Amino acid sequence: MDDFTQDPNAPQTPPATNIPDFTAPMYNPYPKKKKGSGWKIFWGIVITLSVLANGIMFIGIIAMGAVLSGGSGGGYHDDGLEERILMDGSHRQKIAVINLVGIIDGEMSKWVNMQVERAENDTNVKALILRINSPGGGVSASDQIHYCISRFKETTNKPVLGFMQSVAASGGYYSAVACDEIMAEPTTITGSIGVIMNYMVVKELLEEKLGINPVTIKSGKRKDWPSMFHEPTDEQKTYLSEKIITPAYDRFVNLVDEGRPNLAEHEVRQLADGSIFTAPEAMDKGLIDEVGYFDAAVTKIEEMAHLSNARIVEYNQKFSVWSIMGAQSKKGTINIESELLDKLAAPRLLYLWDGKE
Repeated sequence: MDDFTQDPNAPQTPPATNIPDFTAPMYNPYPKKKKGSGWKIFWGIVITLSVLANGIMFIGIIAMGAVLSGGSGGGYHDDGLEERILMDGSHRQKIAVINLVGIIDGEMSKWVNMQVERAENDTNVKALILRINSPGGGVSASDQIHYCISRFKETTNKPVLGFMQSVAASGGYYSAVACDEIMAEPTTITGSIGVIMNYMVVKELLEEKLGINPVTIKSGKRKDWPSMFHEPTDEQKTYLSEKIITPAYDRFVNLVDEGRPNLAEHEVRQLADGSIFTAPEAMDKGLIDEVGYFDAAVTKIEEMAHLSNARIVEYNQKFSVWSIMGAQSKKGTINIESELLDKLAAPRLLYLWDGKE
């Protein structure tokens, strides 16, 4: 056997080779992502953020409860108001501007009371300016505002200046006479001392137009006076005037007499026929003390309170998510039909000047 002949009985050695084995799985440096892994990450983030948000909300509710149950320090509790500076000056000598703007009703009375209480609880407030731009409104609401200002003066012994802008008539003037002095802008309309009651009579509309015949069952003949279902008789008008109009009118006159010591009661009654006056006319008749603008009002109240370089502030409602939610909730519960019916049916006793009439 030569050197080149292979022994068939010798063990076989596999020949060395560099040829790759295409049957084995190949290594892929860019493996495919598992299907759905992106959504898992997304929902994981969402759940995490949700848990964090709920935790923050829970902490906020606890903090809010603590504030409501406790106090915020600084001489007054957290009343939902924030202070805004109108004119800068010493923070230890503040003059608070109390805003009475719009028709005077129960909500306006509450708003004025909130402002006055805030000022009363702030020891740095040395005086008030009651800024009025109102044609008046409800008898009770106007009387509540008058009482609120009178109480502040009595409990704090601090001066209050009434400052009229645009319109301060009827209930607006009623509120002003609680102040120590009154100033009005030159173009202000004021006065309208008196009381009015109005209501709708729908008898003809119901019976002749709609064919509806209203029926009233009552315990006594005066129980439904006045009624929207029939015209008032002379007896009814006299009765309502004696029971409602005259007492409200007399109270208005008496409070003007008390608040304007320069006028005798008979002089007040001469002016209390519902007439309106410009600011110069009102000053000539003794219904106000001065005519001027806001800067003059600031100078005047500083003199009254013996202050200099006072900081002038006013109060606004704090902005919050809770207040928006509350407003939206109230907005969503308005019942137009019931409100309209209430206005038609219920007589309204008012210290109001209606410029449209």
